[in-house]
Amino acid sequence: MGNKANLIFLWAMLVSVVVMATRHRPFQRTKGINGLEKIIVRDPRGRSFEVYLYGGQVTSWKNEKGEDLLFMSTKAIFEPPTPIRGGIPVLFPQYANTGPLPSHGFVRQRFWKIDANPPPLSSHPSSTAHIDLILKSSEADLKIWPHKFVYRLRVALGHGGDLTLTSRIRNSDVKLFNFTFGLHPYFSVSDISQIQVEGLQNLDYLDQLKNRTRFTDHGKFITFNSQLARLYLRTPNKIRIMDHKKKKTIVVRKEGQADAVVWNSWDKKVVDLGVEDYRRFVAVEPVEVEKPIILKPGQEWKAIFQVSVVPSGCSRKSCIPHT
Repeated sequence: MGNKANLIFLWAMLVSVVVMATRHRPFQRTKGINGLEKIIVRDPRGRSFEVYLYGGQVTSWKNEKGEDLLFMSTKAIFEPPTPIRGGIPVLFPQYANTGPLPSHGFVRQRFWKIDANPPPLSSHPSSTAHIDLILKSSEADLKIWPHKFVYRLRVALGHGGDLTLTSRIRNSDVKLFNFTFGLHPYFSVSDISQIQVEGLQNLDYLDQLKNRTRFTDHGKFITFNSQLARLYLRTPNKIRIMDHKKKKTIVVRKEGQADAVVWNSWDKKVVDLGVEDYRRFVAVEPVEVEKPIILKPGQEWKAIFQVSVVPSGCSRKSCIPHT
């Protein structure tokens, strides 16, 4: 009887492990809009994110209540080679029209792959669930930008529900190259007229609506009542987005990206943006633009972007991210 009981116990444990493994699979590969492949990653608490292999683009980040913390345009076009409007586009090897390439580079219009065996990632924030993607320069890419590279991207959920994107770009060529870089997160907000962006006061910025004329921001915070597109230079590693209507604060942290862009289109007509969509998002973008990054052959550059949500009005030490 003892051996039989032990066998039953072991069998029950095995079934339990299998059920748990099935229930909390690290990721699910499925078809998204227009049949484009996407990855869904969930943690044990029901928080999740989705990333399309087209563009290596995060298009959803949900908390345990199922609320999406990212904005997607109501007219987003999921048809290559059109970029996807919303979520977190990856901008490389050129930010905007700061160089000879198409605006925002070309990796947001490429098909990435899952990186099954990524090299170790040191000093990465602890996570409950993540996915690693990889993109290598193709022959077509080399015709428009003649530099071989390997771009590795890890997207991860932290224990508090925070979202982290870690970019690693390696020069796999025989000659050095330089590039500018950015992530373009569209954060979901209650109403853009109720939003304040804090942490950029007394900094210089280039007004992208005025031929990148340089100004200094002397305000305590940024508010929105018309179209705004500013490239702030040498910014702190933490920026806060205050959503007064929802009584929450989106905390943006960055490493390796010295600059930051703050943007909202307001009522400017954008082809793949709904007429009233501008009210529901704000873009606060970690970028490296003023001083292009220079990579020698074999050298790797790394940048970390982390975002969390906390209740407004509480100190950072006493706040637990509510994402």
